[in-house]
Amino acid sequence: MTYHRPKRSLGQNFLRDETVIDRIVSALDLNADDHVIEIGPGQGALTERLIEKAGHVTGIEFDRDLAAGLRGQFAGRPFTLIEADALTVDLRAIQPGLGGLKLVGNLPYNISTPILQRLIDHRELFSTLVLMFQREVVERIAAGPGGKERGFLSVIAQNAFEIDRLFDVPPQAFYPVPKVWSAVIRLTPKPRNDNEPQFREFVSRAFLQKRKTLANNLLPGYANIAAILSDLGLPDKVRAEELSLDKWRELVRCLSS
Repeated sequence: MTYHRPKRSLGQNFLRDETVIDRIVSALDLNADDHVIEIGPGQGALTERLIEKAGHVTGIEFDRDLAAGLRGQFAGRPFTLIEADALTVDLRAIQPGLGGLKLVGNLPYNISTPILQRLIDHRELFSTLVLMFQREVVERIAAGPGGKERGFLSVIAQNAFEIDRLFDVPPQAFYPVPKVWSAVIRLTPKPRNDNEPQFREFVSRAFLQKRKTLANNLLPGYANIAAILSDLGLPDKVRAEELSLDKWRELVRCLSS
């Protein structure tokens, strides 16, 4: 492996721990028919294991220096490299007309949330996604009703995926060593809802100011919000983070009708 000076501007921390790599690959449950997309293959440590297990691997790498190394490292192997920003790549063009892709990534901390939101929008392409985030981001994604970490990201992620928090990863698993812990989650896509754009809009608005009640965040656009909350068995002072996913779906249906 050719070593590359990490670029702080790109939030690069390269995974080196072989045990963590093995656990990530195991969580994908790969076979020879699988096509895996890897976001940010970096120096190829995880990529090598993926190629051994899957039928084909497509890597998306933004750093041109790393991209050059990956092309040489995996020449002649079942590997395709897309040198681009993962936030702009046309994911639907990678395997046109087919779903069932698997996706994996050790996501840079500075773009992890927008990438997740993009994957939500493209989730019908995938059967399984195994992603590593900063641990605090995973805590927000997986936060249940009433938890202090619950917010907009929690609700839209749980609306889109079944979420399994798998394991934490210490800073020492990376080079350079970050100041924070990471965590790995597995996401299994749920079917898309008919009113998903409205769902995201309402949830975003309801969490706009977390110190306010849900009703106050939705006023003045929904003057009947108190009556709707009452019909759903919710107190008028309920806050957005207190609602379960089922209650969110009921509320959005009522507000959309």
